[in-house]
Amino acid sequence: MSSTKKKKHSGAKKFLIVQLVILGIILAFVGYYYGSGLAGKISKLKADADKAVAESNRDTFKREETGVAYDSDGKTIAVLKKDKDVYYLTYDEIPVEVRQAIVSIEDKKFEEHHGVDFMAIVRAAFAVIRHNGEKTQGGSTITQQLARNIFLTQKKTYERKIEEIFIALDLEKKYTKHDILEFYLNNVYFGNGYYGIEAAAQGYFRKDAVDLDTSQIAFLCGLPNAPSRYDPRLHLSAAVSRRNRVLKNMHEDGVLGESDYQKAVAEKIKISKPKQYYQNYMETYVYWCATRALMDVDGFKFQYKFKDNAEKKAYQKKYYEEYSICNDRLYTGGYRIYTTLNRRVQKQLQASINDGLKGFGDKTKNGIYKTQGAGVCIDNDTGSVIAIVGGRSQKITGYTLNRAFQSYRQPGSSIKPLIVYTPALENGYTANTIVDDHKFEGGPSNAGGGYHGKIKLSEAVQRSLNTVAWQIFDKLTPKVGISYLYKMKFSNIVKTDETLASSLGGVTNGVSPLEMAKAYATIENDGSYRDPTCIDRITTADGKKVWENHRKETVVYTKEASREMVDILKGVFTTSWGTGRALKLGTMPCAGKTGTTNDYKDGWFCGFTRYYTTAIWVGNDQPVRLYGLQGASYPGHIWQNFMLKVHQNKSPIDFEKPTQVTGEIREDISTDEASQAEQDLKDQKAAENATTDTKTQSTDNSTKQNTDNSTKKTQNTTQNSTQNNSQDTGNKNQTTTNNTQNQQSTGENTQNANTNGNANQNTSQQTTDNNQNADANNENKADTSGTNNSGNQ
Repeated sequence: MSSTKKKKHSGAKKFLIVQLVILGIILAFVGYYYGSGLAGKISKLKADADKAVAESNRDTFKREETGVAYDSDGKTIAVLKKDKDVYYLTYDEIPVEVRQAIVSIEDKKFEEHHGVDFMAIVRAAFAVIRHNGEKTQGGSTITQQLARNIFLTQKKTYERKIEEIFIALDLEKKYTKHDILEFYLNNVYFGNGYYGIEAAAQGYFRKDAVDLDTSQIAFLCGLPNAPSRYDPRLHLSAAVSRRNRVLKNMHEDGVLGESDYQKAVAEKIKISKPKQYYQNYMETYVYWCATRALMDVDGFKFQYKFKDNAEKKAYQKKYYEEYSICNDRLYTGGYRIYTTLNRRVQKQLQASINDGLKGFGDKTKNGIYKTQGAGVCIDNDTGSVIAIVGGRSQKITGYTLNRAFQSYRQPGSSIKPLIVYTPALENGYTANTIVDDHKFEGGPSNAGGGYHGKIKLSEAVQRSLNTVAWQIFDKLTPKVGISYLYKMKFSNIVKTDETLASSLGGVTNGVSPLEMAKAYATIENDGSYRDPTCIDRITTADGKKVWENHRKETVVYTKEASREMVDILKGVFTTSWGTGRALKLGTMPCAGKTGTTNDYKDGWFCGFTRYYTTAIWVGNDQPVRLYGLQGASYPGHIWQNFMLKVHQNKSPIDFEKPTQVTGEIREDISTDEASQAEQDLKDQKAAENATTDTKTQSTDNSTKQNTDNSTKKTQNTTQNSTQNNSQDTGNKNQTTTNNTQNQQSTGENTQNANTNGNANQNTSQQTTDNNQNADANNENKADTSGTNNSGNQ
């Protein structure tokens, strides 16, 4: 057989094999199609698509959906809308170059296909494979994009894609090409809340679409492909490069001459500043939580731990893009957003922060108070946020920073129960474990250079001794301690935080008041974590459920360790040495912890009752020394003031007691030493009582006068409440019992958020020099030479 015949024979054989493989694939698909129920699913998708298009009319594409957010009482918090109808242009009103540019860059075969370009879909699929999963070119036609924007969500599933194709085919049958292009250019998203070409022209260039020049038209028409990636306000150079590509396409398509092309490419783009606006703290938090809920609906997977910086950057890119899409859909979807925010409690928290910081009057050149405070209150029954304040009251145009969830600061010693002591209680330590408070090389110091020697672990916590926290954290290992923050979805924790300095609050990027509140609420909730959103549910305008908070729980700490930690933290208020002893809530049992960072730059108080958990932060936006700032001073008094208000008419309820533990760890102490330590403790306490009582009384008289007055009022109120509300107590205790039973069988880990994402974290601030005196002086200040940003009490 000749060589030529052999080649032909071989070629025919290969062709036959390919055909057989294709036939096999087709047969396999057909079998799967009918055998798996896929045929029924696709049939239903087509029926839904046919119905949606059949019921549509021109008004469908001009519709303006107004959303509403409600507080816990059903009263309106905010109205969410975009002025889409105001800017609607007919086909003839849309500049010819706009129509040419969008077709040239988005869908060259727009006039030829019947709604779907199947070859483009295949090309896009192969491009994704070639680029390791990265989308480099689109496969959707203008008609498909219109179908997705008007009738579907952005969730990427094969069902949505199939329904999108069916809708696109139906649209082409019902409407003309001119209609479809008109609908598309009035609804497509151009970023920054601008839907439609006229809104984009007004928003970016402050002019009507008809007055745009060629370069500006190409610039705008390049944005819909990836509004976040080409956001002109954040990535102008990328947006200009995209414009140049649009111009090149137009030139190659013959709709733009050489001279006009060169002139447009050379033109410098100048973007107008966005309109200034103000949103209050409730609104900013609602929008953030609701946007993340829509991201969850779309199937976005939130992530908090990364193997390296490259992985984190890749995630952040995806996060910002998805956040932008969902945030814009929030304003145009006509949603009804039902929240857990309580307007009365919100006002009480705002008033407490305002009153607590009224002595600090210095402002920046923009009129913003230099010394700021923020706080978050969580309902312990539900785990939901009921109040959130991101700063002192100031209604300033263009000012939307909510420090309660958008700012991150060093937590000082308020981090100790989260990463040191509760984990330690899970690993063999008890409240009665004897620890050694002493100076050692390479470690931190306590205030004034004083040390207490052999004491119980509970006292070390209540005194907030830095040396003890450091030693225990070293034994646990920083990796183990920090792992608890990952479990509670802290968003800015990094690998470098796995150091001993973190035991005192020296974390690299800081934490937010929201994160601290949810962590302390976890301890109160027997160690079970709940995502602290303020969204109860989201529905469409006609009541169809979009998202619902199922309040899933994840076990972070054991129940026994959590209850023992709560019992220890009660001593912060009740013992003569507790750093929060001046901050009691009358007869209402409470537990909490102070926190102060190096040089008095940040002050924290985080605490809870059976009813509520509240975290308070005080400091300057740009960290500077704030005279008199300690966890027990301004933050503590704001916490106390607010908690007294929010607990009015509430019956006192104590926490669940931990199982009595008598065993003690003596890893570093011999049996004889342990016995001697016990005797030393007794002798020490007896000797201290004579002086401590007098000293404490003197301190209390000078520092707690206002607190005692408030306490007396609270006691009277509480006593009356106790007499008149025994029924309420019984109901609450029953609820508590039910909650406890439910909390014992948790562990379903939900992916929700926290990423700090979309807001500025700092505003420019200068140092404030004031002469206000702190009311609590028992917090210890660490000497952390050689450590990284280590915090103290």
